[in-house]
Amino acid sequence: MIKMLVMDVDGTLTDGRIYMGPGGEVMKAFDIKDGYAIANMLPEKGILPVIITGRDSAIVQNRADELGIQEIYQAVPNKLEKMCEIAERHGIQQEEIAYIGDDLNDLKCIEFAAVSGCPADVASEVASKVSYVCRKTGGNGAVREFIEYIISL
Repeated sequence: MIKMLVMDVDGTLTDGRIYMGPGGEVMKAFDIKDGYAIANMLPEKGILPVIITGRDSAIVQNRADELGIQEIYQAVPNKLEKMCEIAERHGIQQEEIAYIGDDLNDLKCIEFAAVSGCPADVASEVASKVSYVCRKTGGNGAVREFIEYIISL
């Protein structure tokens, strides 16, 4: 049974586009269906939502706050190390971890997690390593689809 879902952001919770203005990052687009599943479906099943991302963004912090995600880590160079640290702190075993990501920097977490997923629009190296390839793309409901998948296990 899955007890923790770890999510990447850019390309997974978003479509991977980063809108930049003169002052830096100004916009990211998130899918409302992903948000509903994170804020409602995961808590109903006792699954801890976690965000680990390599970038740092106030926009991501705002979205996490809106969804009630307390475990959010940004500008993380070693996602696997952080994921293991969080799991240990919560008493969660490797076989209780799910991970969804979309790029090469997610591979170590994908290979470590008991169940892993990716959006449809990923690098082929990632798609060949996951348990589940979503039909939906990043930022367009892939996380919701993966949550429905892990809940059905």
